[in-house]
Amino acid sequence: MSRSIFFAIFASAAALFAAPGATKAEEAKPAMTTETKAMPKPAKSGLLPINGLNYYYAVYGKGEPLLLLHGGLGTTDMFAPILPKLAENRTVIGVDLHGHGRTALGDRPLSLEAMGDDMAAIVKALGYEQVDVMGYSLGGGVAFRMAVQHPEAVRRLVLVSTGYAADGFYPEMRGQQAQVGAAMADMMKETPMYKSYMAVAPHPQDFPKLLDQLGAYMRKDYDYSTDVPKLKMPVMLAFGDSDMYRPEHEIKFYQMLGGGLKDAGWMRENLSQNRLAILPNRTHYDVFFAPELVAAALPFLNGETKVKTWDEIVSETN
Repeated sequence: MSRSIFFAIFASAAALFAAPGATKAEEAKPAMTTETKAMPKPAKSGLLPINGLNYYYAVYGKGEPLLLLHGGLGTTDMFAPILPKLAENRTVIGVDLHGHGRTALGDRPLSLEAMGDDMAAIVKALGYEQVDVMGYSLGGGVAFRMAVQHPEAVRRLVLVSTGYAADGFYPEMRGQQAQVGAAMADMMKETPMYKSYMAVAPHPQDFPKLLDQLGAYMRKDYDYSTDVPKLKMPVMLAFGDSDMYRPEHEIKFYQMLGGGLKDAGWMRENLSQNRLAILPNRTHYDVFFAPELVAAALPFLNGETKVKTWDEIVSETN
């Protein structure tokens, strides 16, 4: 099994991929892993019982709320390089997704739709009516479903390295994803995904089961194209220029959101509310901690649309 397949699993695991009541969360002590050496200390963390699962969450910083969702076989800690910058003027709510990190797998099958419902319930349980959401890969799929299924809970949406259909992947990626399963567990023992899972998972013995569930889900075909137009909130798509998604899929996604269909106009009168960021020299496996991702996403999340005009720049130089 090649090392590239391990990282494909880590980053893309499920990019294929209720009535909450406020409850007192059990305090959970974060464990240090290879991912967490730069993580700030959360202002609050714990476990929330949501739809039959106990979700781990951690809250950082102060300001407008931002729900941050990690990639497959990772945890919120994978955002360590960029989270401090996000939390400078934001309340960042990190959640370990179903079966990942400090959130136990349990007996419920993995489902983007179910996790989308779970995220809306978590937001409400933490006392927020509406949040901005930023999700990467698996987390992007969950963020997409949350925004489709609970649009009232999502103000602005950033999808990082996230597609809307299985045919968006390069064909060879589909073959690699089909190999995911429990048989790979032993071969992955030296990978950071395995080590970080073992360091914090409430039931470390569930790792093979998690691989089986991820593999079963990834072998399913999916196409959410009919749901894309339902995203009425401002949306930013962000990809590396060497991502695992085909560029034509990325552009089609943006066009389905109403962007890239005509010139914006001299006075930006035709400018779309949505954004597309293609980050140079970035891949699916490093875009989630790129400083330029934060530089692109924060102005969008803050609702900033004005830029200096040519006239203003010229006048400043005279």
